[in-house]
Order: sequence, then C-alpha cells, then structure tokens
Amino acid sequence: MHLLFLFLFLLRLALSPVARAQEQPSPLTIGQTFTITSAALGETRRINVYLPPIYADSAAIRLPVLYMPDGGLGEDFLHVAGLVQVLTGNNTMRPFILVGIENTQRRRDLTGPTTDPEDRKIAPKVGGSAAYRTFLRTELMPLIRQRYRTTGETGIVGESLAGLFVMETLVLEPALFDTYVAFDPSVWWNKGQLVDQAAQRLSSYSDPAKTLYVAFSRDGYKAPEALRLAGVLQKVPQSRLTWYYQPMPEETHATIYHPAALRAFRLVFKPRPQPTGQ
Repeated sequence: MHLLFLFLFLLRLALSPVARAQEQPSPLTIGQTFTITSAALGETRRINVYLPPIYADSAAIRLPVLYMPDGGLGEDFLHVAGLVQVLTGNNTMRPFILVGIENTQRRRDLTGPTTDPEDRKIAPKVGGSAAYRTFLRTELMPLIRQRYRTTGETGIVGESLAGLFVMETLVLEPALFDTYVAFDPSVWWNKGQLVDQAAQRLSSYSDPAKTLYVAFSRDGYKAPEALRLAGVLQKVPQSRLTWYYQPMPEETHATIYHPAALRAFRLVFKPRPQPTGQ
C-alpha cells in the first residue's frame, strides 16, 4: 500500500505543470543573429539584430535603423535592445531596427590614426577606423537594406572608443548617418586632434537635418578635450547642425551608457506629431 501511494505521488509530480516546464525549456529569443564575411576588415563579423514588434505586425511597414558598435551579446546589445523595446512600447521613442556589430579587435576598429606613443600601447594594432567605416558603408549597411524593410533614415550610437568612432564619422563622413549619439567619447585620442578637426569642419557645416547628441560623465566632462568640444559646438548654429551637449556628473564612465541612452533616444528619436486631418 505504501508503495502504491509513493507511485501515485511521483506520477502526480511528474505530470505537474512545474515538472513539465522543467523537462523541456524553450530558447529565449530577442532578435536575430547572422555573420558577414568582410573584405574591408578581412574577417567574419557577427551581427545581432533587434526588430520591434511593430515590424512583424505589418508586412508593409519600413523602419529606420540604429547601428551600434560594441553590439555583441556580451557587450552592450542586450541592454540597448531592452531600452529600445521599452521606449517604443511606451511611445517615447520611434521604432527602430537595432543592428549590433560584435567586436573582434575593438581598439583596432574604433580608433583613427595616432602619433601619440601612449595611444599605441593600448593594443597591438590601432588606427583602423577608416576600414571599419568602409565595412559599414559598403558591406553591412547595404546588406541590412537588402535583408530588412528599412527607410532611408539611419543613426549610430556608441560609448568610449565607440563614441570616438561616432564623433570621427560625423567629422570626416557626416553623410553616412543622420543621427550621431556619443557617450563619453574618447576625444583625448591622438592628443585631441579630432576636436581640432571638428572646429575646422563643423564651423562650415550646413545640414540641419543631421543631429548630434553627446554626453559626458563626471570622469570626462571636465577634461580639456571635452571642454574644447563643448566650445566648438557652441559656435555651430543650430540652423547648420542640430546638436545637444549633456554633462552628466551623476554618472561615471562605467555607468553612463544606459541613462544617457535613455535621455538621448527620448530626445533625438522622439515620436513625430501625427498629421491632422483637413
């Protein structure tokens, strides 16, 4: 009799919802991932993509694209995808396709050339930003346009060295993206030469359709290069370039990405007013 009761108890436990759920867990999926073989970089790169739910709701809908270096699953992709999901869900940000580029040699790809011996100590190879930009322009961005339903609008977001790449791209090739978002950009690179280039090029810039949002934590906003960059931007009329400069002394270099992205996305990607009927 005792054996019968024990058998019935074990059978009931095995058939319970909790037990069944433990038997065959399902994968947790938040997006898509694929690889691309790059001639510009001479290697294969992994790309992670988040598609807002609205993308699947209509086969006709097209969405703008936000690109992010440091876009691996072990880097910044997951928390930025979650932020995009929340902000689009509560209608404080327009829906975007998020494209994360996973790093292989981050310090090589996200830095420009340098003559400073101290800069060269950070990695065996640096100064590859031009090749990385070629990869984006000629390989990845055309593939994203081919694979997904996109509009012509694009943006790029990055922090630290990725923020440096964002700023460098705005200064050297502003036509590549529409919106540039940089947090704690490493504008100290090459003794701040990029700030000098920004002073020369942005002073004559004339495209108000382009937008820049740059934020600095308490670890960077009082640095000489950051202060110089603020001065450069203050001389650029908003009629030429829509720009925002945000000191965030409450944040550190390690904590700035998520709170700064929250502010930036709500501001530069805010929903547009719907046209009213006649």
